[in-house]
Formats: sequence, C-alpha cells, structure tokens
Amino acid sequence: MSEFVTLDGVMEAPGGEPSHPHTNWVGELPSDEQGQYKFDEVVEAESLLLGRVTYESFSGAWPTYEGPFADKMNSMPKHVVSTTLKDPSWNATVLAGDVSSAVRALKSGDGNPILVAGSCTLVHTLLLERLVDELRLQVFPLSIGNGLRVFPEDRTKLSWRLVDSRTFDNGVVANTFRPSDIT
Repeated sequence: MSEFVTLDGVMEAPGGEPSHPHTNWVGELPSDEQGQYKFDEVVEAESLLLGRVTYESFSGAWPTYEGPFADKMNSMPKHVVSTTLKDPSWNATVLAGDVSSAVRALKSGDGNPILVAGSCTLVHTLLLERLVDELRLQVFPLSIGNGLRVFPEDRTKLSWRLVDSRTFDNGVVANTFRPSDIT
C-alpha cells in the first residue's frame, strides 16, 4: 500500500480531485526524485488493487497520458473492489463478494506484488483485516486540517516496524513500514 499523506494524516484529494478545498496538495511540491520513486514503485508492481472511486479517477486520467509511467499504469491488470461497478474497462476486473476473502485469494495467486494507491475505504478494510504486507507513506510537509485519513477511526492497535526512510529534495519523507509480525 502506498499513500500520499499530509503531516496531519490526510490522504484525500492529493491530485486535483474536487472533493476538498485544498485539492492537489501534492502538486505544490514537485520533485523529479520523488517522481522516480513513484515510477520505480509502479514498475515493481504486477497489478493494482483499487477501490471504485480511485479506479474511476485513475481510469479517467491515465489513458490520456503518454510515456513509460503511463504505459505501465495502463497495461497492468487492475482489481477493483466495488458493489456497484459492473462492467469495468481499463484492463480491470471487479472483485465481488467478501472483500477480505477476495483480497486473500488475490494475494495467494500469481499476481504479486499488488499495489494499492488511494482507495481510502479499501485501505481501512485492508488495515483492519491485517492484509497489508507493506505500508509506504509519503509524508508531505504541510497540514490541511481535515479530510479522509489513512488510518480508520477505530480503536484497533496495529504495530509497525520502520524498514526504510528517505527524504526527497522537496522535503517529502517516504517511510516504509511492515507489520511487526512480518519479517
């Protein structure tokens, strides 16, 4: 799982979505170095796992882009968790039924590693069901007050171990965590 997040924990509207008054906060701090980090992350992935809202946003934008990053995003398989999406395009299939069971089955298949980006509701489910093998948080040095957050409003305790940390030239810190019980 890889997320852009503000210092105050908000993951909502990093790229221009109209749902937040501070939309496109990622765009305020451009960095080629961080862009390379994201590109490498996508190249490493075999497939994308997305919630419906993020899928619809991505599928509306990525097919219009060109270049190696867009080629990879457009060609890789996508798995979409949704109860309403019936006939997806953009090389996607819908995961139906129980989300936890569907994701466990996906993880046990041949399509690893699986990258999750955005997808707040799905992220909350994956965290609470302990289905996240690695959590990459790119922390932006700004706060925006409110919005959807990476971690759910829940009293479940999750323990993480820091396995990597990098600071980019724009001040963004990429921290990689694994659950404490995974080596």
